[in-house]
Amino acid sequence: MDKQMSAAQVVAQLHDGMTIGIGGWGPRRKPMALVREILRSDLKDLTLVSYGGADVGMLCAAGKVKKLVFAFVSLDFIPLEPYFRQARQSGALEVMEIDEGMMLLGLRAAAWGLPFIPTEVGLGTDIIRQNPGIKLIDSPYDDREWVAMPALKLDAALIHVDRADVRGVCQIAGPDHYLDDWYARAASKTYVSCDELVETDFFRDPAQARLVFWERAATTGVVHIPGGAHPTSCNPLYGFDVPHFKAYAATAGEGGITAYLDKYLGSSEQEYQQNVGGLAAIRAIALPTY
Repeated sequence: MDKQMSAAQVVAQLHDGMTIGIGGWGPRRKPMALVREILRSDLKDLTLVSYGGADVGMLCAAGKVKKLVFAFVSLDFIPLEPYFRQARQSGALEVMEIDEGMMLLGLRAAAWGLPFIPTEVGLGTDIIRQNPGIKLIDSPYDDREWVAMPALKLDAALIHVDRADVRGVCQIAGPDHYLDDWYARAASKTYVSCDELVETDFFRDPAQARLVFWERAATTGVVHIPGGAHPTSCNPLYGFDVPHFKAYAATAGEGGITAYLDKYLGSSEQEYQQNVGGLAAIRAIALPTY
């Protein structure tokens, strides 16, 4: 079984109007090479589900996004992702803004084939007032009221991992795999980019197998793209590129996304990485210290 694909082959499987989940967290382990391939495509009218960072900002700025389901969109040291901020303030997006935990429950409901999961999260807040599609329900066992968090069913999920084999076994070696396992299970198809493609025997080591967080059956395609998370981090391989993010954010004030894309995007991932100094430079980026 060989699930290897190219980034272009992955994007060819996506269609206008799809609901796409993007794994990672803010400026951490985002499948940016796959996002860049979408930027090179004609895809549009997408619904994104993301704990967002530059993935959301770039796709919004490029006019690819119709609706965004999110809990936050941040670059950490730049609290509000600048292009997301512009899109949000201009009213250019349909939005479903929810709590981080509600996002998790929505993905779990989709993964488990449920229409919703009841929760206390959101009760008494503007989340309910601002999202008329989220309903309240009465408990069948007592007089309590619950939020019925609807399933966030994904047509496709895009995820970046440290290592994978050709069968779709994926490893995340960093300290946090975020919600990527739920993205993988909530999606009809899951496409994974990886920094390193390994032999299947690699996962016979129990210490390596313990860092596998979802079933290989959930992985549709594997794309080998070393450095593919840049400018986000892929801990422990490399940190997020602070100077690059600052240059990116500056274009939101002058030049716009066209200036950024003209300088960096290129016609391929290889050209993009050449424009940012090459794979060795990416791998040399220090991990952030907190």
